[in-house]
Amino acid sequence: MKSAQFILALSILALASPFAYASDPSPLQDFCVAINDPKDGGLNVPRNTSNPVGSTVTPVNVAQIPGLNTLGISLARIDFAPNGGLNPPHTHPHATEILLVVEGTLYVGFVTSNTDNRLITKVSFTFSSMWGTPMLLPSLV
Repeated sequence: MKSAQFILALSILALASPFAYASDPSPLQDFCVAINDPKDGGLNVPRNTSNPVGSTVTPVNVAQIPGLNTLGISLARIDFAPNGGLNPPHTHPHATEILLVVEGTLYVGFVTSNTDNRLITKVSFTFSSMWGTPMLLPSLV
């Protein structure tokens, strides 16, 4: 009786195994050809920064540029008020953040995720340097 139950269980498992798949849920591909892809995603337009934090984030993703579909790329323009603004601390669970200052200077940083929670910062100047924040770490820009 036990061997019959074992054979039955093994048969059910064998029949069910082709339907079980393990994969990364990321829909990345090598390339994407989009029809009617606009020239820009609105990154060329400065935004209003007269709000409590003194900054405005303009995201650019597949909704604005269909050619980014399945490539795993997103862009954003962050406008800061002339006399200082803040982009609240945030994380990017599946992405690394890269920052390029186009005009002015910016104080940027991130907090390490190990036990000491160390703050690493830098003053970034116009086109003189790029800043990267590793994946999953709280970013200050």
